[in-house]
Amino acid sequence: MYDVIKNFPRPDKSLVQALGRIQTATLHEAMGKRGALPHYIRPVWHESKFYGVALTVQSRPGDNLLLHKAVSLAQPGDVLVVDNDGFLEAGLWGEIITVAAMQKGIVGLVTNGAVRDTLQIRELGFPVFCAGISIKGTTKAVPGKINNPITFEGVIVNPGDIIVGDNDGVVAIPPGEAAQLLQAARAKEKAEAEVIAIIKAGGSTMDLLGFDEAYKRLGLSEEA
Repeated sequence: MYDVIKNFPRPDKSLVQALGRIQTATLHEAMGKRGALPHYIRPVWHESKFYGVALTVQSRPGDNLLLHKAVSLAQPGDVLVVDNDGFLEAGLWGEIITVAAMQKGIVGLVTNGAVRDTLQIRELGFPVFCAGISIKGTTKAVPGKINNPITFEGVIVNPGDIIVGDNDGVVAIPPGEAAQLLQAARAKEKAEAEVIAIIKAGGSTMDLLGFDEAYKRLGLSEEA
């Protein structure tokens, strides 16, 4: 497998945009409860949201040389998705590389590592989803890989995958499933809107969602 792959197939922009308007939880469930990255990859600042195309990076713990290289290769609309083995004792991303990324049109960062300069990143309005925060510095001396498949807790992210992030988490979508997923997610949104309307009119989730049967199967009793 090559260390650096410069080009990869990119999904249709209209599909990326359409999926980016849908909540991550809805996408995850409509995709058969797949694609959700680990819960500990959280937004640095609340109300973060982004969508784009994965540019993947496999970096080594404590080193961010490959992140700088990936920024130089990026195209507008890319999301850097970075695996550094979950190392949290160095901030692999900060203000300077954020500015560089924004100049290239990168729309977000997702990593199981740590970042720093969080106030400055917030002021820049750049979405960063990470596993931790660390003020410690990094080296620029260790090799890695760019645009090769990476894995987060069993979830494989390939270069070119559609990545959507919001305040609840991040989901990775294979481009080959995007069109079908969009239909399923929109149908789920419509069904949920109908349930909410019935609840507002006095309906019960126990009745509407079939939870009464589950309750009875447990053999639970009620006092008058």
